Amino acid sequence: MPIMESYAGAWQQNVEVDARGVLANPFIFRCQAMIARDISKLRVKLMTKDGAIWKETTSAAFSPVLRKPNAYQTRNQFWESYFLSKLSRGNTYVLKQRDARRVVTRLHVLDPQRVTPLVSDSGEVFYQLATDNLASLEVDVTVPASEIIHDRWNCLFHPLVGLSPIWANGVAATQAQKISESSTQFFANQSRPGGILSAPGKISDETAARLKAAFETNYSGENAGKIAVVGDGLSFNPLTVAADDAQLVEQLKWTSETIATTFGIPHYKIGLGAMPTANNLEALNVEYYSQTLQGLIEDAESCLNEALGLDENTTRSEFDLDGLLRMDSATQMETLKTGVGAGIIAPNEGRAKFGYGPVAGGEMPYLQQQNYSLEALAKRDAQPDPWGAGQPARPAAPEADDEAGEMAERAFVAETLLAMRKAMEAA
Repeated sequence: MPIMESYAGAWQQNVEVDARGVLANPFIFRCQAMIARDISKLRVKLMTKDGAIWKETTSAAFSPVLRKPNAYQTRNQFWESYFLSKLSRGNTYVLKQRDARRVVTRLHVLDPQRVTPLVSDSGEVFYQLATDNLASLEVDVTVPASEIIHDRWNCLFHPLVGLSPIWANGVAATQAQKISESSTQFFANQSRPGGILSAPGKISDETAARLKAAFETNYSGENAGKIAVVGDGLSFNPLTVAADDAQLVEQLKWTSETIATTFGIPHYKIGLGAMPTANNLEALNVEYYSQTLQGLIEDAESCLNEALGLDENTTRSEFDLDGLLRMDSATQMETLKTGVGAGIIAPNEGRAKFGYGPVAGGEMPYLQQQNYSLEALAKRDAQPDPWGAGQPARPAAPEADDEAGEMAERAFVAETLLAMRKAMEAA
């Protein structure tokens, strides 16, 4: 189905954007495939709230459909088709299949061109579904909105009708398609442009037609580049603009950058421009996530929570974002090292991230012994003598080469620390 009126007045000029032809653009294909694949590799977790902490859990009602949405697709294939539909058409329609308990056991991504949203006079929303054997739809049927997941974006004209980024980059993609077609024809003729055969005097129509046919037959297409012998003062004047004059490379680069911009993808991600000089893969992934993936992921999570009937205050679905950094082991190691050193996570929790088993003594987070809480320090400072009364007097500084003096100095330090600890404990 073509997208008409790609810009104001386009219909008057017979200009239309063919969605199928535009989808063949390599940069549109790359943008859609990369986004869909990057999200589909993230595992969907079922999370439950334990106090103030969200923890992963399993459920006999919800976990099976998250692991295997339907009988003919894996989890990755399901989410890839889910996001490809949204990216290419602006809408994703998923039919829910329930068992006798009314629990959702299967999810089917439908062809968006075979689904029509309907609104009743009372404002209720329904969806008209065409035949789909994979989804067990043997006849056309109309179902209520409760049986459909409708994930849409860019709803500029109606809240139930989403728009793909192709609506914004269709003209640029069509221009790139025309440039590619022109270049293909240009180089098929061995870069020999067409032109005009002219004679110094008057010639009849029959002679002109004969010369034109002879020239096209002998010196165009596969015969381009052969030596042309013309007489009677005939001359050949090329008309087509040369490739250098048309600046095809710059035009193609502009169309590609426009396409990447409408999808929200950093240009270097699809081979446009140089990679950033900063050697920080985590920062680049965070930029890609926040700029390109986050909105799509959170939309899908909300739709899935509503579809499964999850109370988001206690239970929710969540994409595992650790998959974005799976290959960046250096950043993962540094993050876990900092977390363990700061007492945020236990060593065994860090080991589990890399697939290592637990070790004795690694179940609890820990800090260095000399660290004190702010509350303990405040109690110490509130005392009349914060450093504690009755501390042993400091002996005279020993000589550098006096072994006994060094031992006395160490004993003094130990006694001082012991006195401080007792004072704080008493407080």
